[in-house]
Amino acid sequence: MAIQGGASDEIAPSIDVESLNYAFPDGTTGLKDVILYLPPGSRTLLIGANGAGKTTLLRLLSGKRMAPSGTVSIAGVDPFKHGLEGVTYLGLEWVLNPIVRTDIDVPTLLSSVGGDFYTDRRDELVSILDIDLNWHMHAVSDGERRRVQLAMGLLRPWRILLLDEITVDLDLLSRSNFLQFLKKETEIRPCTIVYATHILDNLAEWPTHLVHMSLGRVKKWGSMKTFDVEVREGGQGGKYNGNSQLGELVLKWLQEDLNERGPRKGRSGQGKTYESLEGKGGYGNEKVND
Repeated sequence: MAIQGGASDEIAPSIDVESLNYAFPDGTTGLKDVILYLPPGSRTLLIGANGAGKTTLLRLLSGKRMAPSGTVSIAGVDPFKHGLEGVTYLGLEWVLNPIVRTDIDVPTLLSSVGGDFYTDRRDELVSILDIDLNWHMHAVSDGERRRVQLAMGLLRPWRILLLDEITVDLDLLSRSNFLQFLKKETEIRPCTIVYATHILDNLAEWPTHLVHMSLGRVKKWGSMKTFDVEVREGGQGGKYNGNSQLGELVLKWLQEDLNERGPRKGRSGQGKTYESLEGKGGYGNEKVND
């Protein structure tokens, strides 16, 4: 698999974003002047509150949405001009696929995405994610179903992996094993990962880079070494309170973002309640939170 346009399979791809702006069809702003560089082989945590722009950015990087010409470069080429292969995006649309809720067994699902060809990789993912090959998908829990979906999504080797909150249903051990698998992938073959998540438990040693988004902008980005001082100083008011230091740093960032944003519309003494929104278009018309 290769990202077209002459990029070598022997070198992990970089991700380069320059002056990226994006507006939704209704005219509202999704991203504002995003500038970002993630080097080959990096494992990046994409951090930000709901609505910060994380999902929008990942969808643009994956080709799910069209980015303006010259704003996104993958492995040194414009993917929208030269083609986009070797990029796997696992997000909300993927995990809601209705086929994984039907009466179908695990081997059939894995075979449908190349399991009979990538046999070693299939067996490793089944073991890491603790999947029972006798499961039928209509009769398993959400967490068990998510394990099978992850095995399906990761079975074919990828060069860039974009993950959008896809581990929320996993138990602690399954999630830990899954993340160790991803870390090993970047260490043994040329690939690059961007992972958007709100769950930071046991992640301090996983990322090589952090990206902090707020209100459609990238506020901070860089290697973990860039944030060493902030991580050591910890969270709210610079006091470490027993949570992971990475988690404390992100808590501080999110509180700053909330202070900058201010109250949401309808919460500034206007007297609106959930009941007053029902039946008036207050539900079902929002964009997917990032």
